[in-house]
Amino acid sequence: MESATVRTTNRLWLHLLLFLLTAGTTSFTFDVQFGFGLPEDARLSGALAFSLALLAILGSHEMGHYVLARLHGVDSSLPYFIPLPYLGVGTLGAVIRIRSRIPTRNALVDIGAAGPLAGLIVAVPILLWGLAHSQLVDAPPLRSSFPGDSSLWVLGGELLRWLGEKLSLVAPSTESAPAGRMMAFVFSDSLLMRGLKWLALGPLPAGKDIQEHPVVIAGWFGLLVTLLNLLPVGQLDGGHLTFALWGERARWVGKAVALVLFFLTLFYTVSWGLWLLVAAKVVGFGHPEVSQPAEPLGLGRKLVCAVCFLALAGCAMPVPIRMVIW
Repeated sequence: MESATVRTTNRLWLHLLLFLLTAGTTSFTFDVQFGFGLPEDARLSGALAFSLALLAILGSHEMGHYVLARLHGVDSSLPYFIPLPYLGVGTLGAVIRIRSRIPTRNALVDIGAAGPLAGLIVAVPILLWGLAHSQLVDAPPLRSSFPGDSSLWVLGGELLRWLGEKLSLVAPSTESAPAGRMMAFVFSDSLLMRGLKWLALGPLPAGKDIQEHPVVIAGWFGLLVTLLNLLPVGQLDGGHLTFALWGERARWVGKAVALVLFFLTLFYTVSWGLWLLVAAKVVGFGHPEVSQPAEPLGLGRKLVCAVCFLALAGCAMPVPIRMVIW
């Protein structure tokens, strides 16, 4: 315990530095990516509000893991925030390092579930407050199609047509792209997001949507992070839960999820392809055994797993975000 305390003390400056850098990169990236929809005098405050809300959700997620790991006597680090300027939302999230084996399947559920549940506990009130302070605007025109416009099926067909034109195999297309006058990011609503909108705003008038307050965008990304972490694959949070429930058979659950991600990539949006690559090649489908595998999983922990998988379903959305020009 003494060596772990010394290690934590020596690294505290690094955790704080990464947190401050991530606060800067998320504020800057929000201003670049989403700040064009705000008045000039509100862009700085909006960027700071987004950053603080997002870091609160990500930080609570990782601290949930950290606190439960410590309670179970598992050596773990404080959260490392990962700054990523210019790309995405300015961060790759946050992680903790588990330095020792998790003792039991009950402990595995506690540690795995504490992160997403703590993140949701923080994200939900942030979203409700932000929705109550969002403006009602005209809804941008959305065209529903299957396969989706950004799916691998459609984009692959467009690539083949372009190659055919370059090789003179087909006649060049004479259609011109419509002149865009307005641009907007459209954040898809999961079941949980729809429920929160109804609680905060009631039914929206026909043809109307909301101009999201910056903290709503932060909360929305918090739900997306929860969705990705709860996927039952390998050593993701959801993978911890399925391994605690089914042991080595959880590997097949992860492979089934990979097939779902491939289907979403092929027919909905290629953005799922990145997470398919991460799940299959970076995370993998295996999971290390706990040090005391004979201890059975308690009923309470099984109920916690059920709550987490309900949260996964509540946060799910086939096309998370799209850009609309009209």
